[in-house]
Amino acid sequence: MIPPSFEYHAPGSLADAIGLLKQHGDEAKILSGGHSLVPLMKMRFAAPAHIVDINDIPGLDYLKEEGGHLRIGALVREADLEASAVIAAKFPLILDATKLIADPQVRNRATIAGNLAHGDPANDHPAVMLALDAELVIEGSGGERVVPITKFFVDTFETALASDEVLKEVRIPIPPAKSGGAYFKLERRVGDFAIVGVAAQVSLDGAGNIQSAGIGLTNVGPMPIKAEAAEASLAGKAPNDATLQQAGQLAADASKPVTDNRAPEDYKRAMVKELTIRALRRAVSRAEGGN
Repeated sequence: MIPPSFEYHAPGSLADAIGLLKQHGDEAKILSGGHSLVPLMKMRFAAPAHIVDINDIPGLDYLKEEGGHLRIGALVREADLEASAVIAAKFPLILDATKLIADPQVRNRATIAGNLAHGDPANDHPAVMLALDAELVIEGSGGERVVPITKFFVDTFETALASDEVLKEVRIPIPPAKSGGAYFKLERRVGDFAIVGVAAQVSLDGAGNIQSAGIGLTNVGPMPIKAEAAEASLAGKAPNDATLQQAGQLAADASKPVTDNRAPEDYKRAMVKELTIRALRRAVSRAEGGN
């Protein structure tokens, strides 16, 4: 289908973009990669009267370590994450997820910030950022604010972003030594949305026990889910089969899947448990320095 007509804007600065968003309110949508917005417009599930294209705004495509954090600007593409030495060395969880998003053509344009701002529980990065305890830097007409990822998702396709705000930066703490992460995704075909996805991040102490853990769940609820009981169950324990099995069951208990044309509810819940165990096992192996 062809989307309804709209007015196109290409601001040259973030301040100009925010001014346009404030002027047009809910009738305006931001365009960065476009791989979430454009399909919705073609299917007429979204019909914004104004498109604010931020791709010409300089200074939003940075990917750097600074102040104990990895800072990812709003225009960093999935392909940039895939090619980054920092991501490969310190954030294998992000690399796992990025490689499973759609195909190379999509990853060349799609942005991590757009993936998060879309608020789709079937997207991969929300669960990853929940596991990594990320923060989001948001700028609007009222200034800049920092929102923890746990406070960002409000409902299905709804986030804490106001109509005059832009998600400017994703900020992730640099993991300590002996840390590792992994993402497992069950899909009907390569590049598809997840039937179930699980992101896991662990840090080990000097004795090899789990010092801290983060677990995020993809597409098994109306919003991305942080499996907090499962995370808490791992703290201070040896990463043996019994520990991982318990965490997997707690993650499954935290999920809220529904039966649809991808799979029945009970199957999805069983897969949450299994993929949590697999993701934690690989995360621990990476934290220990294994393959």
